[in-house]
Amino acid sequence: MLVEDDLNLGFLLVEFLELKGFSVKLYRDGQTAFTGFQNGHFDFCILDVMLPKMDGFTLAKKIKILNAQIPVIFLTARSLKEDKMKGYEIGVDDYITKPFDEDELLYKIHAILNRSKLPKFSEESIFQIGLFRFDFQNQQLEMDGQKRRLTERESSLLKMLCLNKNNVIRREQILTAIWGDNDYFAGRSLDVFISKLRKYFSPDPSISIENVPKVGFILQDNS
Repeated sequence: MLVEDDLNLGFLLVEFLELKGFSVKLYRDGQTAFTGFQNGHFDFCILDVMLPKMDGFTLAKKIKILNAQIPVIFLTARSLKEDKMKGYEIGVDDYITKPFDEDELLYKIHAILNRSKLPKFSEESIFQIGLFRFDFQNQQLEMDGQKRRLTERESSLLKMLCLNKNNVIRREQILTAIWGDNDYFAGRSLDVFISKLRKYFSPDPSISIENVPKVGFILQDNS
């Protein structure tokens, strides 16, 4: 799915991506795109932010509610740090500012798709963390019969922490494995996801995710 209200740029991107083997559906406003997403099948979304009828941030949130795992890239002229952070907080995979290089976009699409298809770190998929049971295969966190469905990125991050439980895992290792980038914006996005996991585990005081400044994180289980 490509959502771009600049018709000339939209047609150029459709032509470029189709030449690279993708099947592309172009939408010119957020509301029509969301209706199309509800009624169609897509493996990847590229969204502008400034769109008629529904902006890209709102569209991305609605898409993620329907399918938390689908990769999303923002492709936009808005380059403010606050906009980028807002995109990463929603859970998008990348934020590319215009003007951009088409080959770089193609590289990032393939990198994100390849990460989503790779086996995750090890075959172990069930973890006991304090009072919680984490089922990586089904992206599910459970305590006392209460179940929470995690996003793919939340699950991947938690699995890395579990595999290194009570030991430091370095920030750059997490960022390279899950975000594919070790830059400022990916790092801020990682911090947001760590905060989410801390909130999920808050009912069990024996569990903590400690920040080791300038090094990484430790998932501590004192149960």
